[in-house]
Amino acid sequence: MRGSNVFRLGVKELRSLLRDPMMLVLILYAFSLGIYTAATGMPETLYKAPIAIVDEDQSPLSNRITSAFYPPHFTRPSLVTSAEVDRRMDNGQDTFALDIPPNLQRDLLAGRTPTIQLNIDATRMSQAFTGGGYIQQIVNGEVNEFVAHVRKASVAPVDLDVRARFNPTLAQSWFGAVMEIINNVTMLSIVLTGAALIREREHGTIEHLLVMPVTPFEIMASKVWSMGLVVLVACAFALSVVVQGVLKVPIEGSIGLFLAGAALHLFATTSMGIFMGTIARSMPQFGLLLMLVLLPLQMLSGGMTPQESMPEFVRIVMQAAPTTHFVKMSQAILYRGAGLDVVWPQFLEIGVIGAIFFTVALGRFRATLGAMA
Repeated sequence: MRGSNVFRLGVKELRSLLRDPMMLVLILYAFSLGIYTAATGMPETLYKAPIAIVDEDQSPLSNRITSAFYPPHFTRPSLVTSAEVDRRMDNGQDTFALDIPPNLQRDLLAGRTPTIQLNIDATRMSQAFTGGGYIQQIVNGEVNEFVAHVRKASVAPVDLDVRARFNPTLAQSWFGAVMEIINNVTMLSIVLTGAALIREREHGTIEHLLVMPVTPFEIMASKVWSMGLVVLVACAFALSVVVQGVLKVPIEGSIGLFLAGAALHLFATTSMGIFMGTIARSMPQFGLLLMLVLLPLQMLSGGMTPQESMPEFVRIVMQAAPTTHFVKMSQAILYRGAGLDVVWPQFLEIGVIGAIFFTVALGRFRATLGAMA
């Protein structure tokens, strides 16, 4: 292998990328607006959930319950009739519809147990999951205070002192921003290397490389370092400008150590992109293959759901994926300020997996070039 060949071929890949506006737009979006929207697009708690109330009692208690729903958790309640409830929920106007029955206050004061009906549009999962509990707490609180004729805070028999470590405000944006960077590093590295190989095949430039005094190893290594460098620079930009600058997310650990781990992770994922590029014959095929590979990598790597919550078989299989160890390493460095003495096992695991992926991809790449020669 000649290092000069690897360098010049890598520069050629960078020039080809600069002439591909769609890829440039994808990189720019993924590491800027994509991270911002992922961090801020999903609210941490129930926010402006539309609610309608059917007040068939028209009593001081029902008025008290109605006035307890206000922004920001809910919109101002829409007072409707029972005949309008189904139509409004069918049209998607309301997530919740609270039906206060007639004689609610009279039955309650008489010692009976009246029932209030709550209708929930369960297709709006993020609001429906937490909203039902919110509404139950609000209604119970207002009813208990009305019956007791006094508004006072209940004293729990045990005082629980909660310490929220690494994210004291429990802000979703802190978690979402960093995890989106991790996901985009994996996605872009696979996409760029696979697209670079397919682009050369479609444009016919791969035949030019076959008659040049370069080896398959040099061709593949050039694609790995050039596309990996692009993603690494974009990752550093996103972490410094978008996450720390715009979103004001504090980073506890060393950014340099994280980028070193990201570079090692890119060695594995770019090799995966080369391997997938040798299997797919066109960009549409590559896109379909990418969905089959990328979704499991992102959903089962421990970034969305802790691996301890997954079946044992899935946990064992995902140990062979570099993203599993990259997520664990990234969270330890960026969230908890871990040093190399803590994350060196993840570095070693990613390096071994990357070497295996590179070797397998190189064998497949050589076989593909041999078939074209």
